[in-house]
Amino acid sequence: MPELAEVEHGRRVAERIALGRTIVEADVADDDIVVQGTTWSEVRDVAMGAKVIGTGRHGKHLWLDLEGRPSLLMHFGMTGGFRTRGDDPLILENSPKEVDRAWPPRFTKIRLVFHDGGELAMTNARRLGRIRLRDDVRGSPPISKLGYDPLLELPSAADWDRRIGRKKTVVKSLLLDQSFAAGVGNWIADEALYQARIDPRTRIHELTPQRRTRLRKVIHDIVATAVAVDARKDEFPEDWLFHQRWGRKKGARTADGRPISFLDIGGRTTAWVPSRQK
Repeated sequence: MPELAEVEHGRRVAERIALGRTIVEADVADDDIVVQGTTWSEVRDVAMGAKVIGTGRHGKHLWLDLEGRPSLLMHFGMTGGFRTRGDDPLILENSPKEVDRAWPPRFTKIRLVFHDGGELAMTNARRLGRIRLRDDVRGSPPISKLGYDPLLELPSAADWDRRIGRKKTVVKSLLLDQSFAAGVGNWIADEALYQARIDPRTRIHELTPQRRTRLRKVIHDIVATAVAVDARKDEFPEDWLFHQRWGRKKGARTADGRPISFLDIGGRTTAWVPSRQK
């Protein structure tokens, strides 16, 4: 699933293609699952003729600010993303091995054409993404209900300690809670716990102050590192758990040879290294 770094990549694509440009054509799928709280025709009418004056992102949500009109708020869901004509998409772990270069791409839910000829399409094969209109993006749901963004607004150590509290919640479950840390998904949570040397089954109230502080730092550092390379997985550090965590492979090992184990927490596959994470 696209997590914070992958969605930030999408925002940068949108900024490059759309910022300062006027939409001259808008094709929106008649899909009342993906197009939420409005209709495909209203989204089309809002977008047509609008000038894009800004882009934004909070957690896994991103948006286009349109001059004098509601913002176009989007979420990629499990497999979605932005495509532009002539460019290959960002490759995710669940992406098809062969890139489909047809245009517009299959499963396109919205395609915007700009006055200079640029095009931006959002694909969403599994229909778990969302397209919404918002007059006040940050002041209304879903953004208003999200927690802090680890890249944009790292809490102070004291604020982090207040937010994390002394709950009996399992730490992996807390990290996946978007009302706590927006944009942290399964791979970021596993990587953070691996780097912080914390057993994912540990309960929040069992963490020492030092381990809580360490977890705050590694989440930020992982996100910042992934964003710095524009979410290109082959440029992630070689010693990250990320490279070996996928597919529950029997005999999987870290870069330094430690066995990787897998378990389910909250219905999500968790990769961890028992010899390192206590």
